[in-house]
Amino acid sequence: MSDYDYDLFVIGAGSGGVRAARMSASYGARVGIAEDRYLGGTCVNVGCVPKKLFVYASHVSEEIHNAKGFGWDIDHMSFDWSTLIKNKNTEIQRLNGVYKNLLDGTGVETINGRAMIVDAHTVEIDGKQFTAEKLLVATGGWPSVPEIPGKEHIISSNEAFFLESLPEKIIIVGGGYIAVEFAGIFNGLGVETTLLYRGPLFLRGFDQDLRTTLAVEMQKKGINIKFNSNIKQIDKLDNKLLATLEDDTQLAAGQIMYATGRKPMTDNMGLENVGIELNEKNAIKVNNDYQTNVPSIYAIGDVTDRVNLTPVALAEGMVLAKRFFANEHKTVDYSDIPTCVFSQPNLGTVGLTEDQAREKYSDIDIYKSKFTPMKYSLSDNDEKTVMKMIVDKNSDRVIGVHMLGPDAGEIIQGIGIAMKAGARKQDFDSTIGIHPTAAEEFVTMREPTTD
Repeated sequence: MSDYDYDLFVIGAGSGGVRAARMSASYGARVGIAEDRYLGGTCVNVGCVPKKLFVYASHVSEEIHNAKGFGWDIDHMSFDWSTLIKNKNTEIQRLNGVYKNLLDGTGVETINGRAMIVDAHTVEIDGKQFTAEKLLVATGGWPSVPEIPGKEHIISSNEAFFLESLPEKIIIVGGGYIAVEFAGIFNGLGVETTLLYRGPLFLRGFDQDLRTTLAVEMQKKGINIKFNSNIKQIDKLDNKLLATLEDDTQLAAGQIMYATGRKPMTDNMGLENVGIELNEKNAIKVNNDYQTNVPSIYAIGDVTDRVNLTPVALAEGMVLAKRFFANEHKTVDYSDIPTCVFSQPNLGTVGLTEDQAREKYSDIDIYKSKFTPMKYSLSDNDEKTVMKMIVDKNSDRVIGVHMLGPDAGEIIQGIGIAMKAGARKQDFDSTIGIHPTAAEEFVTMREPTTD
């Protein structure tokens, strides 16, 4: 038994922190965890979970519209925002309880309050100090809003989950997955939605074909997208907000939401007391073992600003717990990580984009398919699904798979497993498809496209 209060003390009870804490405790370690907001972190409270619930809610209007072609006569359709918020809050509270039970069940001591690092083995919470052999920082990230005149009128995605009422009009600024997803959410709930992005096309880093098609499909759904646009000033006039763009045009809305990035939560937690090194984005620098320049202090998840995805933080927490207390020295494989943008339609992807593949491989084949899904065949909805596969010709290895369409995330998850297993194009070709499904297209694409 060491002289420390704990073997491991975790700062931040988000996905990565909770996983590291409870797995460490399950191996017999004495573990404490501190959280000053809510158990489950961003994902459970103001991220993945409530966002996906909102996506489901917003897509109902389109499903009802499509139902007419299948013989359903729905005369009256209404939506109550307060009911969605209430039910969402109930579900989040349930999940907070689940996280608390997971921690309690493995013997982790949960302490409510903001932890300040005092020295390499000590944290202080509300005036009380706790010592640990190892400290783990897993505080995640927080929305970042630019310094412009009228900044006080801006909401972020955090506040969007708790609006008292829906605005008639909203302006969303940003080109990442949060901006794109919320544009679909508000539009689907009947809000007149404008999406502004300073660049020529949103979702930088995703495959070009899917980005281009998604922009078209979103505009077909009624979202006003203005690329190469940015706000320079916001003014409040009566009960509305007036956004003045950099070209001096003006747009009015009831709400203006910024989704222009997130910053690592490294402020006001005592990192300077021990000289923890940060990068230019104020993210904690770590080595391949998630260790900072202070040997007893580690960091995982979004606070390190590397691969900012909940499942990645979970994997890092698991690997670290096993390394600390189960003598297993495994690492997280960051290649071929499947991910999905819950836009409308969904965008799922795993592996290299076409541009990345052309840079890395000397000879590749591209397989593409674009069609209207069968589920829309009896409606006036002409939304297009795009499927794309990238193959290294020399090895026949599938190096990238991308999909834009309904349930893209569900489909790409399975394909991600195949790619991890080293699937070749001939493996896809020899697989019998499930008919009729959209997913079978991935095993029936026989001829590569020509540029």
